[in-house]
Amino acid sequence: MDHVGYGTYRAATLNAQIAGASPVQLVLVLMNGLLDEMVRARAHIEHSRFEAKGHSINKCIDMFAALTSSLDFELGGEAVIQLGRLYDYGTARLNQAGCSLDPTIVDEVIELVTTLRDAWQKVEDRTA
Repeated sequence: MDHVGYGTYRAATLNAQIAGASPVQLVLVLMNGLLDEMVRARAHIEHSRFEAKGHSINKCIDMFAALTSSLDFELGGEAVIQLGRLYDYGTARLNQAGCSLDPTIVDEVIELVTTLRDAWQKVEDRTA
């Protein structure tokens, strides 16, 4: 597989998705990317590709950080505080999965993020 060509295609697709996107759409793009990367991290753990696992876990943690940085803790109230806690929990669990090499922990975080993504998708569907 031509990884350079695929990477260029993914970058162009992502740029097209974020150009003119609403804040909710940007969250959805980030969450979908996070879910994709967690699937890769899980596969790296299962196949003992430790260096690749580390890179994937770090990408996931960066995406959680981006989600957290998009929260307005001053205006968002309790819901934003809870989202921040969920993002912190996901980050901690992925760190634990990376250290313990336990793919079931990644599954747990995938389930959590899928639930959050589905909720954001409902918000997007109502505003579309």
